[in-house]
Amino acid sequence: MDNPTAKSPVRLTALAHGGGCGCKLAPSVLRQLLADQPMSGPFARLLVGTETGDDAAVWQLDAETCVIATTDFFMPMVDDPFDFGRIAATNAISDIYAMGGKPIMALAILGMPIDKMPIEMVREILKGGSDICAMAGIPVAGGHSIDSPEPIYGLAVIGICPVSDLRRNNGARAGDTLILTKALGVGIYSAAVKKDALPAAAYAELIASTTLLNSIGAELAKDADVHGMTDVTGFGVLGHALEVAEGSGVLISLRCRDIALLAHSAELAQQGFVTGASHRNWASYGMNVTLPDDLPLWWRHILTDPQTSGGLLVSCNPARATELLGRINAAGYPAARIIGDVEQGNPGLRVVG
Repeated sequence: MDNPTAKSPVRLTALAHGGGCGCKLAPSVLRQLLADQPMSGPFARLLVGTETGDDAAVWQLDAETCVIATTDFFMPMVDDPFDFGRIAATNAISDIYAMGGKPIMALAILGMPIDKMPIEMVREILKGGSDICAMAGIPVAGGHSIDSPEPIYGLAVIGICPVSDLRRNNGARAGDTLILTKALGVGIYSAAVKKDALPAAAYAELIASTTLLNSIGAELAKDADVHGMTDVTGFGVLGHALEVAEGSGVLISLRCRDIALLAHSAELAQQGFVTGASHRNWASYGMNVTLPDDLPLWWRHILTDPQTSGGLLVSCNPARATELLGRINAAGYPAARIIGDVEQGNPGLRVVG
């Protein structure tokens, strides 16, 4: 059915060829683009650069403090401009939390086809982004805008972090337990939005998930038993878990039965509501993932589904996993689940039923 909350005189999703983190370049294409680029160079204070595909860049200011910098922007995955702004801002800020940091400031990134949409819609997009930044306790202190063929919005975000709290996507240790803090299925829901097939309750569920700040990451990073974190976005849970496995030099095992899903995602995936990014993701890294022989195709689509503003994938001491999960749930993440384990072995990823 039509999205009942859409207020746009123009459908935002009709103005873009893709939406949300499904706009990301496929992992295989990104690797080709970066293959011959110079490494970050001999900068002793650059703690995190491009070497492991981590969530943000990190620069050490002094013995105790580092600054975290990230940028993220994309095209609309929903038609309501206010909701689009909120989702894009939540997604961009997430990278700071995924590194264990606290955001302090944002800059807006805006590209709009001014001849195709009214100024009021653009204002609503910006308002949505500003509202989320206010929730995170940070200002939108400036930005840059251009006239572009398709609508684009996002943020560049700066954060700070004690050096001791910094968490990376290559910190997983053999024996660790994996926790995922949000349900999967965002890309599937966005595919249904484009075809007016998402029920009203499911749309509300989509917005609730994609506008939930991953602020729990800054708290988890203060715990020494939390060894690594990353946020699950455009490459799907398989792609980002594989980055953790390869960066950490470990074998990761994920359990399908333990992963929380958005309420209608399994049904919609079986009906064919799958993004092109899901197929591109599998083509990029499927050869490095072992799936059960009897795993239905729709399950694979969920595991490769691009998660715009997805949850945090947390690698932690197994002795503390249940306690940490309880803290995460109590902090406002009811869909958080223990979903897998980290093992010794050749770096890779396997899925079990």
